Amino acid sequence: MRKPQSCLAVLAFTILTPAAAFADSYGAIAYSPSTRADGWSHSFSTRADAERRALRECSNRASGCRVAIWFKNGCGALAVGQDGGWGSGWGGDRRRAELEAISVCNQHAAQCRVTRWVCSGAQ
Repeated sequence: MRKPQSCLAVLAFTILTPAAAFADSYGAIAYSPSTRADGWSHSFSTRADAERRALRECSNRASGCRVAIWFKNGCGALAVGQDGGWGSGWGGDRRRAELEAISVCNQHAAQCRVTRWVCSGAQ
């Protein structure tokens, strides 16, 4: 009789915690303000790995790269405006990330537009 109760307990735990079944997915965007080069990553299991990959991709194109944004189980975006101003943002989907990036960029520059967006694998 104990066996069915154990199965019920496992089943209840699985149903009540569906998020535990999915692994977190990290991504990042790196940016060089002096050259406007960027690099990105998605679907990494750690923030550090995602940032490292984005920086490496950007550094292959230019110097002065730094992590502009990292995100988990969502999307990130980079917006660049006139006179070197830029901003980044994240959100649960591409649209939210782009709106956030443009909003931040508009605080530093005019005519901001999204130049890069990327979403992690598990969003």
